[in-house]
Amino acid sequence: MTNPYAPPQAGVDDISEPGAFAAPADRGTRLGAAILDSVVFMGAVYVPLLVTLFAIGRLETAPEDADQLERLAIGGVVVALIGLMIWAWFTLKFMVRNSQSIAKKWLQIKVVRADGSRVSLGRLIMLRNVVVWVLSMIPLFGIIDALFIFSESRQCLHDKIADTIVIKA
Repeated sequence: MTNPYAPPQAGVDDISEPGAFAAPADRGTRLGAAILDSVVFMGAVYVPLLVTLFAIGRLETAPEDADQLERLAIGGVVVALIGLMIWAWFTLKFMVRNSQSIAKKWLQIKVVRADGSRVSLGRLIMLRNVVVWVLSMIPLFGIIDALFIFSESRQCLHDKIADTIVIKA
């Protein structure tokens, strides 16, 4: 006969160590992904604006050229906005599908929660990007954030804020 006053018996699994379920991404691969993402963004958005500014600077600034300058400036802004929309579409598509940015997809790494579960789009955008962007207004925050990659867990400060890790996909 069992004791009705005994505490309930339940099996409890140990909490797994972060990264024990998958190999963490290499520091160099993460750096490469950050650089590639920046290059893709610059190519999609900033290059059209710079080409437009260069073209405007090469034109003679005569009063009859004012309409041409205005059309050129508007065209450059429109091309940059189209580039921004294409970049945002691909980035959101990869984030929703596999928790990856464009470069993370190319380099076969992805972001997951520290316990190995799938990370939500809100956590990716708000905690890994928006909060960190706001904190980057603090001088030297970006350097401090990046230096955290050298910890044993390979988590940058933005990973710790969002409770995420980057693993090999």
